[in-house]
Amino acid sequence: MFHMLSCFNLAPGKSAADFEARLAPYVAELQALDLVVDALPVGERRTDTILDTDEERSHRYFMIMRFRDKAQSDASVAHIEAGSEPCGRLHRHAYAVVRDPVFICWEVDDEGSPCG
Repeated sequence: MFHMLSCFNLAPGKSAADFEARLAPYVAELQALDLVVDALPVGERRTDTILDTDEERSHRYFMIMRFRDKAQSDASVAHIEAGSEPCGRLHRHAYAVVRDPVFICWEVDDEGSPCG
């Protein structure tokens, strides 16, 4: 499975619930087109633990989108970049409240081992 971690902040006055409400129709549309497996709920960073050691980033929120494989992920990106609607509009609406995004991707095989 191919994963994309989104690290981000939100626009002033916006909450994780606001973002998730905007994100849900976008993810549902991608699922209907078989362009994503799912998206996990938005999580809020916890810096009050010794386990959080990232001093380079100050992102407050995180979310993971899961794809069957890199090919599905690439097809999803191509669909959005082509300006296909309603995905383009739903993508813009969801991410309009996101600030400072950073995306990290990784893949594991069906047994949970790193692919390579």
